[in-house]
Amino acid sequence: MEDLVLQIKNLSKSFGKNKVLDGINLEVKKGAVLGLMGENGAGKSTMMKCLFGIYAKDEGQFLLCGKPVNFKNPKEALESGVAMVHQELNQCLDRSVCDNLFLGRYPKKFGVIDEAKMLKDANNLFASLNMNVNPRTIMRTMSVSQRQMVEIAKAVSYDAKIIVLDEPTSSLTENEVHKLFQIVNNLKKKGVSFVYISHKMDEIFQICDQVAVLRDGKMIMSEDTKSTDIGKLITAMVGRSLDKRFPDVDNIPGDYIFEVNNLKTKYPPVLEDISFKVKKGEIFGIYGLVGAGRSELLEAMFGVRTVASGYMSYNGKKLHFSSSRDAMDHSFAFVTEERKLNGMFGKDTIRFNTVITNLDAYKKFGVLSNQMMAEAASREIKRMHTKCVSADELITSLSGGNQQKVIIGKWMEREPEVFLLDEPTRGIDVGAKYEIYQLIIKMAKEGKTIIVVSSEMPEILGITNRIAVMSNHRLAGIVDTQTTDQEALLKLSAKYL
Repeated sequence: MEDLVLQIKNLSKSFGKNKVLDGINLEVKKGAVLGLMGENGAGKSTMMKCLFGIYAKDEGQFLLCGKPVNFKNPKEALESGVAMVHQELNQCLDRSVCDNLFLGRYPKKFGVIDEAKMLKDANNLFASLNMNVNPRTIMRTMSVSQRQMVEIAKAVSYDAKIIVLDEPTSSLTENEVHKLFQIVNNLKKKGVSFVYISHKMDEIFQICDQVAVLRDGKMIMSEDTKSTDIGKLITAMVGRSLDKRFPDVDNIPGDYIFEVNNLKTKYPPVLEDISFKVKKGEIFGIYGLVGAGRSELLEAMFGVRTVASGYMSYNGKKLHFSSSRDAMDHSFAFVTEERKLNGMFGKDTIRFNTVITNLDAYKKFGVLSNQMMAEAASREIKRMHTKCVSADELITSLSGGNQQKVIIGKWMEREPEVFLLDEPTRGIDVGAKYEIYQLIIKMAKEGKTIIVVSSEMPEILGITNRIAVMSNHRLAGIVDTQTTDQEALLKLSAKYL
């Protein structure tokens, strides 16, 4: 059919005895957005990796505009008009925006790279997408959301017929999400199609024309978004209905036990005079727009960002962490926002990643015990309900959500007293999110102090006792979760802009 850009027919893929994809059939129309949903480990990433030639499919066929294709690698796919913007961005951070856009296809003049043409083409590209980006900016200095916009622009620059967006809004503010949707809608009008992988139900109904749900490697449903609802999607994803998005926050906080007093950081972006107190067994949220200083605050509290003045105290004792090791020795744990960049060892196993922060606990007579490490990995796989074949799998073979479970399990092994969580459910499906919410509440009920950053407003309102709102690297205010709403949070987040 002429109006079909991509057809997937009877696609199957196994890893050993584990059948990850089982007879998948899917169609994407020209100028349409297909929402692709499913729990972590359902097969979404595997399906896309088969399309892009990263994995060799066992059975089935891909048709692009009616013609059979079998890409040997992502470069071949990209040059054929099939692009993907990954959730975990793979970019040359020490190079400019321009270099990242034209990597592998630099324009040349008389055998020399034509930098003037590169700059002109980059400016024209961003102007056509209504993006305010300086092509000379070094990637490392940009926020995650800005770098993601560069990746989308790069995909467009290849004249892509179809663009796969993997959790594109996981690090974006509401304004940036709105801008992304504008870009997607403008490209739709030009005939570009999208596969939109997301766990955010509300977005699926905002931006997608069709929605497909994978569960355990099988296609469970595929229909127009107009003819379905959130309840049907959840049931299709998890195989059961989920009555509530958030569990009851029934922890009872005790006395104030942790304090941040007039904290100021040394290097840009400088946090100014941050002060707040957290109770024992409390779930304390930190909200703010991207770039407000939320992650920087957690980094300063964990000793990885230099504090210029002010102090922290726990249980009446002043703390001045000079390193993350120092923070860990004082029973602090930190789950970072970007798993791939600084949350895990991607070239190693689930077991290695589970035990690495707590090696002294697995020694017998001063020597590491393989048995004790294996038991620790099994314990956390069971506790976190991690979907994997064995603890000896590479952590990169897991879906993003299951990687996050391993990372949280790693810290659970240390039994910390203060848990710093930066976007703990980023890129995690609805069922796994609920499990992590339950785990957070359980830890709080056990007397742990939980400080959680989230850019998802329903989440920060759904799982906390109180919320501190950051605005332009300063604390704009602290509100009681039960007596506040989204409007109040947004007003505070714009206080110092």
